[in-house]
Amino acid sequence: MEEPSDELLAQIMHEAALDAKRKGEEAHKRYFDYLRKYVSEQRSQWFANNPEMIATR
Repeated sequence: MEEPSDELLAQIMHEAALDAKRKGEEAHKRYFDYLRKYVSEQRSQWFANNPEMIATR
């Protein structure tokens, strides 16, 4: 079996890098979407349990 050419290896590495970047960006977005939702839920729950604090907001 022949060894792949440098050009082919470069193309494979380029595609792998693009795929890794895309997956990282998607994970980053999912994580921060989750954090925003979690903070919103926690804030709502806290104010529901501490209604006296709403007036001082």
